[in-house]
Amino acid sequence: MADNKVMQSTLGALLESKKYSAIKDVLITMNPTDIAEVLSEVDETQLPRLFRLLPKEDAAEVFVEMDPDQQELLINAFSAKELHEVIDELYIDDAADLVDEMPANVVKRILAAADPQMRREINEILKYPENSAGAVMTTEYIAFRPDMTIKEAIDKIKRVGTDSETIYTCYVTDDKKRLLGFVTAKQLLLAKDDSEKISSLLDEQVISVTTDTDQEDVAQMISKYNFLAIPVVDKENRLVGIVTYDDAMEIIEEETTEDIEIMAGMSPSDANVTYLKTPVFDIFKHRIPWLSFLMLSATFTGIIITIFENKLAACVALTAFIPMLMDTGGNSGTQSSVTVIRALSLNELEVSDIVSVVWKEIRVAVLCGVTLSILCFFKILIIDMTLMHNDDITIIVALVVCLTMACTVLVAKTIGCVLPFVATKLGLDPAVMASPFISTMVDAASLLIYFGFASMLLFKV
Repeated sequence: MADNKVMQSTLGALLESKKYSAIKDVLITMNPTDIAEVLSEVDETQLPRLFRLLPKEDAAEVFVEMDPDQQELLINAFSAKELHEVIDELYIDDAADLVDEMPANVVKRILAAADPQMRREINEILKYPENSAGAVMTTEYIAFRPDMTIKEAIDKIKRVGTDSETIYTCYVTDDKKRLLGFVTAKQLLLAKDDSEKISSLLDEQVISVTTDTDQEDVAQMISKYNFLAIPVVDKENRLVGIVTYDDAMEIIEEETTEDIEIMAGMSPSDANVTYLKTPVFDIFKHRIPWLSFLMLSATFTGIIITIFENKLAACVALTAFIPMLMDTGGNSGTQSSVTVIRALSLNELEVSDIVSVVWKEIRVAVLCGVTLSILCFFKILIIDMTLMHNDDITIIVALVVCLTMACTVLVAKTIGCVLPFVATKLGLDPAVMASPFISTMVDAASLLIYFGFASMLLFKV
């Protein structure tokens, strides 16, 4: 970050001095991603001038890495020719993402600057459902016919490889574009006889996805099989595009961010906008629904305490342990839910595994509950009774607290591991059953258990 600040001030000083050649010399030494990061902090009035100084071959890459608001600013500042030069250098999937993110008036300029073929391909990608493989794929890949020679294939890579997102994995299709298999650039380059047919190198064990496959599943498959790209086919097994490794990384980042936000009790935010650039009202809109729900749901714990307020009045010492029991229960449930949610998202668990998971969590809960109860007993004995000389806390009170602790952990971990399965079965994101939701349920359960033991051991029912 400090280096970026230095670079921003350096570029600003050079720009004010109109030392454009020096700016170019600085920019050509930088990675496009680093350039975009530096430009993200420069003054908006300087941004178009600095961008115009970029080498033509780097301009499109830098543009793709920029925030949407900066992209919009540049598009509005570009002449028709400048916009065409940038758009023409974009990969189809990046151009489609750009069109999807920009307001209508900017989209018109983008499409007007694109050539007819690119417009058709952009519109084709935008037809697919959001978050599907079709919506994130690129149509710029290399495909061969099985009767092509290796020499013809290498010549084709040289001819069209510049406009393809990857040239390492090349796909083989028939005359109707049906996917037959794949070959790699390594196989082509190491082949001893250039006159051999592609069919002699063809690997028919190709793994593909369909256009309506969820993007998260696509990313997981790329990660699982260590692919650089995965082919996307339609219902007739015709090759229509590929999803590349860099796209999969972005998908995983977006999905992980979304899960974290849901688990924290927030609606998913716009993945394309950074925190500092997100308007306060937008953050408010993402947070207030869950906060409102959780606040109202806490009414149940209030009702339970009200019902047992006479018993609390009779033994005020019980009140001091309520926060500890509720917090321990919430933490226990969260541990189980997060573990199960993560395993479900990585496809390590299926809904059919619920019995095995519950049984394992019950055994873990018994061990945790007994350990915490023993620690809690000694804590009450040493701190509350001996050091603080609290005469209201007796051995019976300590027993009630410790029994509640053990049972609360058991109930919390059971709830925590079951609810994500329930959400998955209902077709919901299991992340919605994370910390805030589970804590609310466990709070109510822990109070019922607490007052139940208190009624049996301290009071006459």
